[in-house]
Amino acid sequence: MKPLFSVYCAAAIAIAVAASAPPADGAELKIFGSRVTKMIIEDVGPQFEQATGHKLVVLTDVAAVMKRRIESGEAFDLAVLVNFQTDGLVKAGKLLPDTRVDLMKTGIGVAVQRGAAKPDISTVDSFTRTLLAAKSITYLKEGASTIYLDKLFARMGIADALREKTVKPPTESVSEMVADGKVELGIIVIPNILSVPGAELVGPIPDEIQSYIVFTAGVSTNSPNQQAARDLLTFLHSPAAVSAMKAKGMIPL
Repeated sequence: MKPLFSVYCAAAIAIAVAASAPPADGAELKIFGSRVTKMIIEDVGPQFEQATGHKLVVLTDVAAVMKRRIESGEAFDLAVLVNFQTDGLVKAGKLLPDTRVDLMKTGIGVAVQRGAAKPDISTVDSFTRTLLAAKSITYLKEGASTIYLDKLFARMGIADALREKTVKPPTESVSEMVADGKVELGIIVIPNILSVPGAELVGPIPDEIQSYIVFTAGVSTNSPNQQAARDLLTFLHSPAAVSAMKAKGMIPL
């Protein structure tokens, strides 16, 4: 269920643009998420901080890891995880149901080291040939894209052929491994590739086999700063945040 953005959005945007002095009693909001969350907060978070006096602290890792940290009882104020992970945390009583909201989505892309020749991935057949011809590939050990890719490669009949040359890091280092020349091809959500200067986006995987990862937010049931976290959720639907999402390869929702 979405918060009442139609009621709050205009006021929040006006505050973000026009406030002349932030309140003195701002809260420190601890935000749990993956790299895509940090990318957006780094871009537009300072506007929210200046307008409200709140401080935003973003802690990131693979979304599955952040979900486990929440389940273990670690304190936080706002989480931005994959939609099914957020839904599980709502069901478990870790997130307030009425704050659950989809923020953005993104597709899966292929990365090579910057300056390297870009392989053909324009069709399912060419994508398959490129994977089979690559000396090495990498995608996350665990993550929403990993669940999909494992099933996809099995369905395509190439899982066994790829297994021996696939590196699955436990952290969000896929694009860095490609940028450093440690692995030939990286497969991960597109914003992750765009965030690493030494990696270059070949393109999204073909439409016929594309899968979009939806990032969904929710406020902690135990947060002492629930109203401030709700205000941040509203701000993340402002024109400034929407523009930042688009610029970084995401699709605002």
